[in-house]
Amino acid sequence: MTALITRDELRTAIEAGAVVVLDALGGDYYAQQHLPGAIALVESEVAERAAELLPDKDAAIVTYCSNPACGNSEAVARRLTALGYTDVRKYREGIQDWTEAGLPVESGVTTG
Repeated sequence: MTALITRDELRTAIEAGAVVVLDALGGDYYAQQHLPGAIALVESEVAERAAELLPDKDAAIVTYCSNPACGNSEAVARRLTALGYTDVRKYREGIQDWTEAGLPVESGVTTG
């Protein structure tokens, strides 16, 4: 199982610019709302897009999806780990927890 990160730890890391955040929902969910600075990356695209989006395999990476019942973040994290990424964690509580805590989100699609 992928190591976890708490909401407070993640917020601190985002504010410090010390983490790459991956939205494992993608598509319309990502366009509607995502964590600040998050990049959309769904499981089916990891193999083809990871090297381009995440050139540093030792960078701190956090995956998330909607809530603890959603398996997307774990699936993306496992794929990345299998590709040799060394510091992948999961924000299990997801964007539902983030927004319920009143933390900021972004909307729209950014292309990288």
